[in-house]
Amino acid sequence: MKGFGNMMKQAQKIGAEMAKVQEELTKKTVTVTSGGGMVTITANGKKEITEIKIDPEIINPEDKEMLEDLVQAAVNEAIGRVDEMANKEMSRITGGLNIPGLGGLV
Repeated sequence: MKGFGNMMKQAQKIGAEMAKVQEELTKKTVTVTSGGGMVTITANGKKEITEIKIDPEIINPEDKEMLEDLVQAAVNEAIGRVDEMANKEMSRITGGLNIPGLGGLV
C-alpha cells in the first residue's frame, strides 16, 4: 500500500507541473508566415490567433482565393507550431513518455 501512496504523490506532482506548464503556454506565442512573408499569423499557446498581418501588395480583389489560401496555410502552420510547443513542454514533465491525451490539454 505504501507504493500506491507514493504513486499518488507522484501523480499529484505531475498534475501540478502540468497545470503550471499550461498556464505558461497561454503566455507564449508563435509567429509564422506564408507567401514569402506576405501573410503573418501570431497564435498563443491556447491556439487563439492573436494577430494577422497581410502585406497590402497581395490584396487583389481579382484573386481573393490566393489570399484565402495563404491565410489558411499560415493559420494551420501556427496551430501546428503551438501543438509542437505544447508537446515539447509536456515531454519535459513526463520525461519523454508519450502519455495518451496529454497533447490536447492546451
